[in-house]
Amino acid sequence: MPPRAKLLGLELLRFLAAFAVLVWHYQHFAFNGSALDVVRSAQPFYAQLRLFYDYGWYGVQVFWSISGFIFFWRYRDSVADGRIGARTFFILRFSRLYPLHLATLVAVALLQWRCVAQAGHYFVYPHNDAYHFLLQLFMASHWGLQEGYSFNGPIWSISAEVLVYLLFYAGLRLLGKSAWINLVALALCVGLKLAGLANPVSDCLGFFYAGGLAAIAYGAPQARWRHGAALAFILAAPLVLALAGTLSDRTLYFFLLLYLPVALFWLAQPFAMPAALARALEAAGNMTYSSYLLHFPLQLAIALFFAWRGQPVPLYGTALFLFFIGVTGALAWAAYRSLELPAQRALRGRLLT
Repeated sequence: MPPRAKLLGLELLRFLAAFAVLVWHYQHFAFNGSALDVVRSAQPFYAQLRLFYDYGWYGVQVFWSISGFIFFWRYRDSVADGRIGARTFFILRFSRLYPLHLATLVAVALLQWRCVAQAGHYFVYPHNDAYHFLLQLFMASHWGLQEGYSFNGPIWSISAEVLVYLLFYAGLRLLGKSAWINLVALALCVGLKLAGLANPVSDCLGFFYAGGLAAIAYGAPQARWRHGAALAFILAAPLVLALAGTLSDRTLYFFLLLYLPVALFWLAQPFAMPAALARALEAAGNMTYSSYLLHFPLQLAIALFFAWRGQPVPLYGTALFLFFIGVTGALAWAAYRSLELPAQRALRGRLLT
């Protein structure tokens, strides 16, 4: 497989994880000025989307594992042997993440200012002062320096991942590319979790390096690994779906830490599919970052609209749900085509030459 080929199974999983987060965050529309006052089972299509409504926040852990797989698959050898230097690695990440982050940060700051003027309070995320704006500018909003969630709140998981990128690069350059490093990192993160000392960065590190283990195995696959991974994936998926309503968050956390590498290894295998479907999956995967950063500004704008009209947000109606999901998708597609991709190309063309 060419080194830059798309892993379409992972693109599908990434799209599903993004959709899960959108459904989980639909409850933001129930914000009453101080808390989320939501009747979870009354939300639109709850019977069909219950897993996402109740456990959609685990989409973040899925994102982290996919990132780990892709980073180890794409950069492990070239970083370890020095072909990609620190400056190049930084520019590649900066050009991918920062333009849309900056645009949505400014948009949310303006909308939150309007929300305070109109309603007397911030919407959902309360720490929208100059200090937290500065943290957001440096993508440091969840490095342990914050007082709480701020501005475009969902960026917290990307903020944690940025620190993990630094550890990933430093580890490969200083310690080499042995899979034992991944296992040690995993053991450390599991130990912190069991001791009650985990934080977003250590959680991200664990899932990132678990995904990296799957990529290392994928780089030198054996036939029995493929068959075993497929069997484990097929048997475990229905089991977790059946038990999801009874398992604790802690149990689900450890299940995903073990299961996601198996799922990623199997989903990364090449699948025969029509060209149109392959293009659709690639497009869906490309839109995940933009949908992740754009859905909260859209929710804030919708809440402001109904406040301006003096009406409560009709969150239990199907029309709002379909509008929210549909417009988020449309905005994500437009943002990727008109902002993310052009800015990425321009920055790389200017800074990598």
